[in-house]
Amino acid sequence: QVQVVESGGGLVQAGGSLRLSCAASGRTFSRHAMGWLRQAPGKEREFVADISWNSRSTHYADSVKGRFTISRDDAKNTVYLQMNSLKPEDTAVYYCAAGLGYYATAGYGHWGQGTQVTVSS
Repeated sequence: QVQVVESGGGLVQAGGSLRLSCAASGRTFSRHAMGWLRQAPGKEREFVADISWNSRSTHYADSVKGRFTISRDDAKNTVYLQMNSLKPEDTAVYYCAAGLGYYATAGYGHWGQGTQVTVSS
């Protein structure tokens, strides 16, 4: 079983950068795909990015391609989301999730509490 805790959110001006971290517990972290999703006020939760268990496969929402980068450090049981060129529409609560399998297509089974990202114009 994997448990995750997000950190790194905050307030940033448009065009700025933030790096979110997701610390995971559990001995099987390296066998799980990991993902980031976000939910803006009044909107449905949406996919942002995911990374496979071996880091060889990553996917991004069209809205963040070229600006966000997902990565993982299995030695630290941590997954990151580097967010550059932030826009006000990136404002949301960002959630980290541990996949049910090696790839994100297996779905997510373990969610964090979320970290708030606010981008001012």
